[in-house]
Amino acid sequence: MKYRKKPIIIDAIQYKREENISECLDFCKDMIYRPDNNEYYIKTLEGNMKLTAGDYIIKGVQGEFYPCKPDIFEKTYEEVTHGKM
Repeated sequence: MKYRKKPIIIDAIQYKREENISECLDFCKDMIYRPDNNEYYIKTLEGNMKLTAGDYIIKGVQGEFYPCKPDIFEKTYEEVTHGKM
């Protein structure tokens, strides 16, 4: 059997470390800073996941957050313009 992913519109932001950390923290309240390694993590349904510069933070259909590597994000999602909604 083959399946197609249902077309849904998601909210996401690209994590660029210091360049946009306040925007990311406003978007995702589930971010945790660890001073021991100077990194941010996201509390996900599968546990804490480390954010790497360039990762996208995605808000899922149930309000959950998770990181996504840029190459996977770009293969899976496209930006929605006002005419395509």
